[in-house]
Amino acid sequence: MATAPIEPPHRLRRALGGDREGPAGAWLAALPALVRERLDAWELTLERVHEPGGRSCLVAFVRQADGTPAALKFPVPGRAAALEAAALRAWNGWGAVRLLRADEAGGALLLERLQGAVSLRSLPEARALLEAAGTVRRLWVAPPEGHPFASVAERTAEDEAALRAAAGRAGAGPLVDEALELGRSLPAGAAEEYLLHGAFRQGKVLAGERVPWLAVGPSPLVGERAYDLARLVLDRFEDLLAGSGAAAAARRRVAKLADSLELDRERLRGWTLYRAVRGGVREAVAGDRRRGEALLEFAAAV
Repeated sequence: MATAPIEPPHRLRRALGGDREGPAGAWLAALPALVRERLDAWELTLERVHEPGGRSCLVAFVRQADGTPAALKFPVPGRAAALEAAALRAWNGWGAVRLLRADEAGGALLLERLQGAVSLRSLPEARALLEAAGTVRRLWVAPPEGHPFASVAERTAEDEAALRAAAGRAGAGPLVDEALELGRSLPAGAAEEYLLHGAFRQGKVLAGERVPWLAVGPSPLVGERAYDLARLVLDRFEDLLAGSGAAAAARRRVAKLADSLELDRERLRGWTLYRAVRGGVREAVAGDRRRGEALLEFAAAV
């Protein structure tokens, strides 16, 4: 039974606040009841809701019936929860948080407890990149037979129309053209297919008890490893831009990560440019023009 108040975190309420009358708003309003229902069904005791939490899920720290700590996650409804569960089953605790139970109908996930306040971002940059590279390497496994994951090619095709439409508003025409060409040509030239995390970065790797570092929060898809690694290249990109010789520093990071994981430097550079442009355009259109422009500056530097 719940012994602590259940309130959606402020960050989640703010992220979904614009959809009060829509499906996301309805889910947010029903969330306390959904949490209580799952606590009872799985015989869990609530300790506290994780704050400040994320923009797309509620995470509650709980105890199982035998006293073992765990984390109960409620993602915003959609296919994402089912895909996350499928990826976590495929990894089975290898490099990623272990899935203990899943509510297929409601989307709730019961996960092993990690140290939510301690991610790789707490480490010095060089050490964080080293640990991140070791963690993401473990996640690159063959996709399970009959898997439900989209391919990188499908993802970039879906993004093309939105990127093209937003290019003018973001003021990034030439860079978007280059990114669109890369989004078409790189998947066509890929000679490998792995299960990818999809959103891998330092903040998605948390300290654990079973092993020192484990990945969380995948947006899984299948494709070449350089697509996954490109998001890691973008970690703390503001620090590189703030220093002297930003372009040279960005290229050194690409080379270092590519070499450490035995990937092609040019393919990693291409995917880094693509993902920086896509992120920059999205941020600019969403209203964070400063961050959007910084990402586009980094894309040009790469």
